[in-house]
Amino acid sequence: MKVMVLVKANADSEAGNMPSEEILTEMGAFNEKLSQAGVMLAGEGLHPTSKGKRVACEGQKRIVTDGPFAETKELLAGFWMWQVESMEEALDWAKQSPFQEGELELRPVFEAEDFGDEFTPELREQEEALAARNSLRSATVQPYLFFGGTCEEALEFYKQAVGATVDCLMRFSECPDPFPEGMLQEGFENKVMHAQFRVGQMSLMGSDGCNDTAPFSGFRLALSVATQADAERTFNALAKGGQVDMPLEKTFFSPCYGQLTDQFGVGWMVMVPGEPG
Repeated sequence: MKVMVLVKANADSEAGNMPSEEILTEMGAFNEKLSQAGVMLAGEGLHPTSKGKRVACEGQKRIVTDGPFAETKELLAGFWMWQVESMEEALDWAKQSPFQEGELELRPVFEAEDFGDEFTPELREQEEALAARNSLRSATVQPYLFFGGTCEEALEFYKQAVGATVDCLMRFSECPDPFPEGMLQEGFENKVMHAQFRVGQMSLMGSDGCNDTAPFSGFRLALSVATQADAERTFNALAKGGQVDMPLEKTFFSPCYGQLTDQFGVGWMVMVPGEPG
């Protein structure tokens, strides 16, 4: 279940007084603990209400009121969104917060099943489609270049020509998983299996591929998404009318990874990023 934790304002937060370094350090450690436990989905502090506005709705009429607002104890200074098993678990976490004063309010978030028969299949489908679109807004797309055996030479060239910097480089011989027999061309063991490099503000990825039978002629787009469900939904959508080059599966670098060529001939790698080593 999702629980929103509302952090109530106090005189200091409404005055715009920033918390001390000690409190910020403790809050950072608490947020890190929440994140590592898979509990924290989001969390932010809010400016005082002197910087806010309220919009009152009266039929078609909208009335805007500038802050600050009265009744400090009813105002908010921040929030978290937590994913927990129960309200009891949420309470356990709330009790561990580093706040020395003030109040936290815990509110369960409505789930689809809470709406009963009023939440029709059509409305459910609309909600799921909206959630899918919102989820993909955090996705990233990077060009993935294949050099057919000359990746290392290309990286050295780009370093000199455009000041490229190489963030990581892994050779086929360093791969922890064995390759299917015949997949890797003989003599390619020390070639580049994967590299990540930057040119200016752009991050790119590259590889020698598994052989040198064809010259460099194109690229794939590497699409990274947050969850396996996002990967499956996006992979299937992109593959419609195209072809699956490698079905989604677990690899040593990703819990869900696959390759496809879409109906327009663009190659894609769809993946959920693995945990950093």
